[in-house]
Amino acid sequence: MARKNFKEFKKDQEFEQRTIDLARVTRVTSGGKRMRFRACIGIGNKSGKFGVGVAKGADVSIAITKGFNQAKKNIINIPLINGTIPHPVYVKYGAAKVLLKPAKKGTGIKVGGAVRILCELSGIANITGKILGSKNKINNVKAAMIALQSFKKVRKVESEQKESASAEAMADKEKK
Repeated sequence: MARKNFKEFKKDQEFEQRTIDLARVTRVTSGGKRMRFRACIGIGNKSGKFGVGVAKGADVSIAITKGFNQAKKNIINIPLINGTIPHPVYVKYGAAKVLLKPAKKGTGIKVGGAVRILCELSGIANITGKILGSKNKINNVKAAMIALQSFKKVRKVESEQKESASAEAMADKEKK
């Protein structure tokens, strides 16, 4: 049993953990205010996998642990091409709008706020982007997750391009 726990521990260690947002939230009850902490945690292995979790707890450490466990459940794979994303993408989530574009090698990560943390954790080396609309970190992160999730697999895109090119070639032959 100890060996199994060691493997789980090792599996957890392959992901780097970063705190995106940490907030003290209160709920007003008849007895007064009840304070809790909300943590937005991002994890990633810097080679195309990342996840985000949001959780609350009575203490900061409890909230961070719960957020890490939630992030492990929400892991996403990104198809990276030469250290950048396959194509530009624009996503709106609530009032948050995120625009991400691929960049040339050597550009680096030119995205602000919480989206920068996601790009660093996921292993995207070259990207440009803009956060439009909301300044809410959690909504910006959710919009970025939807944007990065929207990419098709690289092999699917290549095969679709080959199919469309061959279909165009056949159509040109039929016209002649």
